[in-house]
Amino acid sequence: MNFKKNRPLASVGTGFVAIVLVATLGGCSTLNIFSSNDKPKSPALPANPAQVAVAQAWTARIGPQAPGLQARVDGSTVTVAGTDGSIAAIDAPSGRDLWRTTVKATLAAGPGTDGKLTAVATQIGEIVVLDGGRELWREKVSAQVYTPPLVAGNRVFVLAADRSVSAFDGQSGRLLWRQQRAGEPLVLKQPGVILAVGDTLVVGQSGRLAGLNPNSGALRWEAPIATPRGINDIERLVDLVGRAARNGSTVCVRAFQTAVGCVDAERGGLLWSKPANGAEGLDGDGSLVFGTEADGKVVAWRVGDGERAWTNDKLLYRGLTAPQILGRGIAIGDHTGLVHILSREDGATLNRLNTDGSAIIGSPVRAGGTLVVVTSKGGVYGFRGD
Repeated sequence: MNFKKNRPLASVGTGFVAIVLVATLGGCSTLNIFSSNDKPKSPALPANPAQVAVAQAWTARIGPQAPGLQARVDGSTVTVAGTDGSIAAIDAPSGRDLWRTTVKATLAAGPGTDGKLTAVATQIGEIVVLDGGRELWREKVSAQVYTPPLVAGNRVFVLAADRSVSAFDGQSGRLLWRQQRAGEPLVLKQPGVILAVGDTLVVGQSGRLAGLNPNSGALRWEAPIATPRGINDIERLVDLVGRAARNGSTVCVRAFQTAVGCVDAERGGLLWSKPANGAEGLDGDGSLVFGTEADGKVVAWRVGDGERAWTNDKLLYRGLTAPQILGRGIAIGDHTGLVHILSREDGATLNRLNTDGSAIIGSPVRAGGTLVVVTSKGGVYGFRGD
């Protein structure tokens, strides 16, 4: 069945304690070894070629943003949330609210949705589930949550920062099962990987991609994307970061500043893993996987063998988001609020779009024929093309 900038670290133990970590490259996740005056500067952008017709169709507002918040798409509906507890389901073609509410709590991650149920995570580790904007239930999990919950098959699946995975009944909030795996002492305070592939729940746990039985949490397979190396906990950090790129049963993911790899999620076999230095997730199709590196390079890897198909180095040090496939291009946001449309074929710039000048949070998403981006100030922008 098919069941539907700064990157702080947290220490894992009896509690979670933030460790100072600041970005050296805009929205990229690296330890700060430069003074503010020594940070690399973004080169000037060339004139906008505007080779594809894309224009702003509408704008809306939501609360302030944080790394764990990511717009979610179901059909032509895009659901967004703010750290202030605001949540809205928006009709992407028109920009019209379908519903809007607040859960009266500070949000750390979400939303996740299947088009009916919507789930978010609060900063104190509560999962809140709504039905059409009406709250159904709240339940506490074992640790803080930085990854948007997955809503699928009338269940809510939660990947917590202690690398536990929990499954709840979507209507009642009853805990169905919980699986705990040993993890590293540190985890990234940013979204991880959790998605449904056929009848398998696929999650990222440390540097491994694991396939679980969604009915019981039993492990079906696991595939190593990256192996911890180094002499201290920070150097050994290899968390898998969202978003994942999926095409059929092939799932491609990024290990934080270590590697990019693809797995056959039907049998759990590693197809390939290649060194890569990035902190944001991926998107892809049957031929190519696209991602952004920590220094602002945009890279396309061949799905078949993992070799690089092309590299674009025109967006260096701009704090890039994960990409979103958009027609014959890919859309990438940056820390100045620009959205760059690059060619899928060779990475050439096709267009450049403006928002409100604040950083694009999460990756752009596509709902039907509308590209939707959310800024750190809570601006929600819908763009449409010919």
